[in-house]
Amino acid sequence: MTPQREIILETFQNLPKGEHLSAEDLRDVLKGEGEQVSLSTIYRNLKLLARMGILRELELAEGQKRYEINQPSPHHHHHLICVRCNKTIEFKNDSVLKAGARTAKKAGYQLLDCQLTIHAVCPTCQRSLLPV
Repeated sequence: MTPQREIILETFQNLPKGEHLSAEDLRDVLKGEGEQVSLSTIYRNLKLLARMGILRELELAEGQKRYEINQPSPHHHHHLICVRCNKTIEFKNDSVLKAGARTAKKAGYQLLDCQLTIHAVCPTCQRSLLPV
């Protein structure tokens, strides 16, 4: 465990519930705490920690990856995202996880993660779309 990896992991462990960070967000947080970690080191470590299953890599907004601590059941959750303002709501649904596990087992796979991302338009953005 390198010092940079340890700092990155501690940052994610201390995030408020429901907060997700991009590589750039993480760099800004670390910089604000007086830590000098290059963006390339951050990208490399985020990918590694996601491959190891410690972090979850999420594509909440198109083309922008964000990360969070990967928490197993019963903390497993899914995301509902507004495609206009990117507001994200986390929600739980055990039937999604059960369906994923059933499908994986039937195909002979071992389930590692199961996440549902729903893209929608939030009520605030819907109101702004209405004709005046």
